[in-house]
Amino acid sequence: MLLRDTLSSVLRRPYVPPPPEPEVEREMVARLNLRPSQATVLTGVRRCGKSTLQSQLMRGVKSSFYCNFEDTRLFGLGPDDFPAFLSVLDELAKPDAALFLDEVQEVEQWQRLVRTLVDQGRAVCVTGSNASLLGRELGAKLTGRHLSYEVFPFTYTEYLSFAAKEACAESLRAYLDDGGFPVFLRERNDQVLQELLRDVVQRDVVARYGLREVRHLTNLLLFLLANTGRAFSFQSLTKSLDIPTVGQTSRYVEFLQDAYLLFGVPKHSTSFKQRAVAPVKYFAIDNGLRRANSTQAQPDLGHRLENAVGLHLRRNAQAPHYAGERDLWECDFITPDAAVQACLQLTPANRTRELRGVIEGARLPGKRRALVVTLDQTDRLREDGVEIEVVPAWRWMTSTKF
Repeated sequence: MLLRDTLSSVLRRPYVPPPPEPEVEREMVARLNLRPSQATVLTGVRRCGKSTLQSQLMRGVKSSFYCNFEDTRLFGLGPDDFPAFLSVLDELAKPDAALFLDEVQEVEQWQRLVRTLVDQGRAVCVTGSNASLLGRELGAKLTGRHLSYEVFPFTYTEYLSFAAKEACAESLRAYLDDGGFPVFLRERNDQVLQELLRDVVQRDVVARYGLREVRHLTNLLLFLLANTGRAFSFQSLTKSLDIPTVGQTSRYVEFLQDAYLLFGVPKHSTSFKQRAVAPVKYFAIDNGLRRANSTQAQPDLGHRLENAVGLHLRRNAQAPHYAGERDLWECDFITPDAAVQACLQLTPANRTRELRGVIEGARLPGKRRALVVTLDQTDRLREDGVEIEVVPAWRWMTSTKF
């Protein structure tokens, strides 16, 4: 239990992590609207810029109060400290101040504290690094009184602002190599991304779930990072990686997705049963993180492009699926309004395969446009009665409006 004087001292002079230089205005700022009696929840992988986003939101409100729960001076803060915490907060924060609480999962039963603040009519913005933890606990305590948003490393547009580059094929290649973690873009050292991966695995998976053996978890993560865009069932992963049980594989994949290291793209189907049993494609949360920790010996620009396209759709709440029939056709991404094929370059050798995939995807039930996203090709085609737009990824990622 912390002394009230300690709480008062810390909250009067909170530690605010400095933003990376040059600071980039996050695109999400314009979409977020803090409201009284509501919690705004920002979740995402560690070091992706959640704290910077909070700082930028703070500048847009008249009065604010900030607390970083990863501050070592607050170590051990728990439910017994909440009355003192609330008392000090009432002294320091104006009644209409918006409250910004960073990395709340570090505090036991933090959801009770947030519920009390929301009940007081406060606008509260919290960040966290575990999707399942925040979603489950907020759902239990703040049903209908919170809105959740995923925060990712820099988009391509944000990367261009940070690196002072123009949108073109050359800068897109650099983005597919670098990724969007601000800390890496500042340091330019792969060891930063390797240490980040180990830190996320240890803190947000191993420690949080009390795992005693991490070999299978690590092998699974590295395998999926090296094989983004390929569909796997839990059974095939279990057999390939010699994991003891399918249930263990399923839990590990869930843990890695909750820590925002991976995200899954299920197969499109109108049947819930078919969706549930079909293999899933897995993608990395960041191309730079994937490259720095991948076991692939050769560059795989095509897979990096597909990963970036999937991330772009996920960032914009498109909830993509993939579609296909084995040995016949495959479309990389199906969204409510588009069939999207990621192809580094359309050539005579791959044209038939790539176009058939996007055509069949566009013909699925619903109204979808057919889109082929390439590195640097532009064209408009008509095949089998379907209009197909071929567009460079660097243009698509800077102009797409969802």
